[in-house]
Amino acid sequence: MGDKPIKKVTVVLKPHLIAEFSAVLPNLCTWFARRKVHVQFLTRDESRLKLVFKQIPKNVSFIDEDKYHNFSDLILSLGGDGTLIGVCRQSTKHSPPIFGVNMGRLGFITEFSKSEFFDELDEVIKGRMNIVKAQLYKIEIIDQGKSIESSFFLNDAVFNKNHISRMIYLTVENESEHIYDLSGDGLIVSSPIGSTAYSLAAGGPIIHPQVGSLVMTPICAHSLTHRPIVIPDNMNIFVKSQDKDDPVNLTLDGQQLLTVHPYQTVKISKSKARFVQLVHNPERSFFHTLKVKFTHGRREI
Repeated sequence: MGDKPIKKVTVVLKPHLIAEFSAVLPNLCTWFARRKVHVQFLTRDESRLKLVFKQIPKNVSFIDEDKYHNFSDLILSLGGDGTLIGVCRQSTKHSPPIFGVNMGRLGFITEFSKSEFFDELDEVIKGRMNIVKAQLYKIEIIDQGKSIESSFFLNDAVFNKNHISRMIYLTVENESEHIYDLSGDGLIVSSPIGSTAYSLAAGGPIIHPQVGSLVMTPICAHSLTHRPIVIPDNMNIFVKSQDKDDPVNLTLDGQQLLTVHPYQTVKISKSKARFVQLVHNPERSFFHTLKVKFTHGRREI
């Protein structure tokens, strides 16, 4: 629970959309103005907002994308799960709570619908909110013993081939032993939050978000004995391509593409300093969401 009133909110919009926000944003900014809350939008959206507003409201300003996490009391994500994941991936150790509103289709991790969020937001700006923490995981590309590139993921990290319809050959180890060699279309390393996304579609298990774990899910493994494995998330994992000629694609949360060259190793670890605070909808639980979004466990009549 938080207790600090909200005075400055940064609103992050799903990229490229205009029509969907034409009715929402003027009402939203007026609603905030009545409560003496200042609203920031990202500088990248300034030209788009000029198509929505006849005149930019007085309580609205713009902020650069690399600064808003450190200069906001609350971040309001308007879009789908992808928009919210993008906000989370940009987080810093000073990031404020993030309030996710589903303006898209599935909306599994965006906790609030566009038809209901004003009531809960009214409580949130008074400092009354339920917070859940979501862990981010660190990716490091290691070349000759040195980390040359790093990034983070919230949902999943996906290894696949750089060429169409080519099999991938990977070696997976932890710090003390070899786990397996994998040949197939790829490998998904997923967090509990991401376990209901690509990993689930590839045959991986559903993991409750409060379980500290990662799941390694092969994609169309050549051997039928290669099944998903759930490991504790404090175990460091090392993935290396056995292909000596072609690079491997590494996609983080479907939003960032890294290239892993032969003889390079990818280290996956739990980030000690990076996690996000998500505003939780008290009317929803994890199992309720499974039922609503996936019709999970519903008895057929």
